[in-house]
Amino acid sequence: MKLSVNIDHIATLREARREKFPDPVFAAVEAELGGADGVTVHLRGDRRHIKERDLKLLMEIIKTELNLEMAVTEEMLQIACSVKPDRVTLVPESPGEVTTQGGLDLINLKGDLTGFIKRLKEAGIIVGVFIDPDISQINEAIKVGAEYIEINTNEYSKNPENKNEIEKISEVAKKAKETGLSVHAGHGIDYKNIVKLLEIKEITGYSIGFAIVARAVFVGLRQATEEMVKIIKGVK
Repeated sequence: MKLSVNIDHIATLREARREKFPDPVFAAVEAELGGADGVTVHLRGDRRHIKERDLKLLMEIIKTELNLEMAVTEEMLQIACSVKPDRVTLVPESPGEVTTQGGLDLINLKGDLTGFIKRLKEAGIIVGVFIDPDISQINEAIKVGAEYIEINTNEYSKNPENKNEIEKISEVAKKAKETGLSVHAGHGIDYKNIVKLLEIKEITGYSIGFAIVARAVFVGLRQATEEMVKIIKGVK
């Protein structure tokens, strides 16, 4: 079970004052020292938090794994193939959204996603897709060449007592594993609602950002990461 810490909100704080600090690269090192297995950043088209500078420095400095979340655009493809992060997670992106609003609709997505993913893989990058817990998306993920899925846990996170949502996530995770896809999960996960997700053994990776950064305001990023690592890996 692995944890990738999303450090976008560190960059958001930096950009709020147009300062050079806090530096998301420093935050990545703190997350690693706290036991994170990787670092996640989302390079958005409007560059509202993470910048190319951050991406390049992260590749040089971190010792774990860099996961780049990005939209399916030619601009992002060129950047990814140049920087070569360890993995790329393809996500939908809408102007003005506070955070990612849902998963990619692989069935109705326009454009040649198969060719897009092929070019990323040819650059030596592991490629995954961020999808809603919809079983119909699994076969499409296989068709376009994805190597893993990240299940959007937002609806579950809003109401962890909704058994229907946890059942959908479990069903999708099992189907994906049966077809040879690795399974990750993310969006809205915190220190409490992750507990039920940990019962779904097909999920082997979690991408968590806001909850950890919010906790870090009070205890520091290293300790906030350590606390989540202990929950995920069952360390007491």
